Amino acid sequence: MRMKSKISISLILLFFSLISFGQVNDESIRQEVLKNNVIDSLNIFGKWDKIGGTETHLKYLGIIKTKKGNYKIMTSCWLWGQSKRATNRILIFSIDNKYLGNYYLTSRNDLPEKIEKNQLVFLHSKNDDCDKNTITKLSFEKGIPAQFFLECKDGSGDIYSYNRK
Repeated sequence: MRMKSKISISLILLFFSLISFGQVNDESIRQEVLKNNVIDSLNIFGKWDKIGGTETHLKYLGIIKTKKGNYKIMTSCWLWGQSKRATNRILIFSIDNKYLGNYYLTSRNDLPEKIEKNQLVFLHSKNDDCDKNTITKLSFEKGIPAQFFLECKDGSGDIYSYNRK
């Protein structure tokens, strides 16, 4: 019984150490991308391979200007694990680069493509399951939306919620 406890504790510690040290320091690389201020440029940090490692893809989309405030928008795709799993987020920052929160998206294909007329624009150009003609636009006119519906095809899709910092 005592040996099982030691093994369980060892596995838990190993798991948490992998989580803690597996990803590149998010805050520093996010700030680096924001300071570079290059819109629509994909920035890749780290290196994923089949043995291990992680890779983070950050893309700064630009600024959304509203009556409620101005927001900097960045997409994030963190690739990890042997099966190359992806954690996808839309990151929201204040105009002075303070992290405000994010939307967690289930698919990399659900990330927005661009900002147009102060709205996030979601195209389905990379998603074979969705209607390529369906375009979703997310307005921030009334502030950061608590939720939004991202249509895929024939009225079906996903609802994503905003998570504050």
